[in-house]
Amino acid sequence: MTSPIGGIGSIGSITGLSGIGELSGAGNDAATGPNSDFASVLSNSLKNVQELQNKSNELAVKVADGTLQDPAQYTMASTEAGLALDLTMAVRNKAVEAFQEIMRMQA
Repeated sequence: MTSPIGGIGSIGSITGLSGIGELSGAGNDAATGPNSDFASVLSNSLKNVQELQNKSNELAVKVADGTLQDPAQYTMASTEAGLALDLTMAVRNKAVEAFQEIMRMQA
């Protein structure tokens, strides 16, 4: 009997998730290997989010003045930037929660 739900293996082929690897350190020259430090991974991730925000802002200006041929490019860039920012905020919130939990521990 075959399952009506497709295999999970096809999830890796989803396009538009190229920025996710940068957060984990995959694909970054400065943060590769098992000895990469958290600060460089975090720094590269924040730079990536900033670049996505800048690209979205540039495309928004082009849409507003009518020079962008395909407004869907702006929509995709804006969504990608929003998702990257949401992911960044989630990581920040978890880091703050972890720090607060550590501070509540008694020595």
